[in-house]
Amino acid sequence: MEAKVVVYSTPTCPWCKRAKDYFKNNGISFKDYDVSKDKAKADEMVRKSGQMGVPVITIGSHVIVGFDKNKIDSLLGTH
Repeated sequence: MEAKVVVYSTPTCPWCKRAKDYFKNNGISFKDYDVSKDKAKADEMVRKSGQMGVPVITIGSHVIVGFDKNKIDSLLGTH
């Protein structure tokens, strides 16, 4: 089963766009939450990561703050 990938992002964040483009280009399905518009998801993001900055990416139970391609690849078993 593919790990469940969630991206907490904002529309103006270049690293968020880079992360989402990376998932799209590699055929990795993900759920995207715009935390600038969804306060509940913003609160959830802070609870999970302890961070206000975006992107926050969760893969299964793992939390990644920022676009850490090596960590993402390691967790997904890609590249």
